[in-house]
Amino acid sequence: MPLHRAVTRVKYLPETEAWAKAQPSMVQYALFLEQTRQARGRCYWTVEVRSDGKVWRRFYVTPDGKSVVSE
Repeated sequence: MPLHRAVTRVKYLPETEAWAKAQPSMVQYALFLEQTRQARGRCYWTVEVRSDGKVWRRFYVTPDGKSVVSE
């Protein structure tokens, strides 16, 4: 469930929802576990939001979903 939680946290951010609604094509959410980051003593997973094969924004989410940081 932590994988689903990380993607869901990004998907339902107000700015992500607004951007996704404005896209004419399907939006994809990609979670990269091999691209983790360490900051402030915590591990962050990388979640990319894409449309038409282009990355819109990259987010970093803690496995518990409590912290989301935009790149």
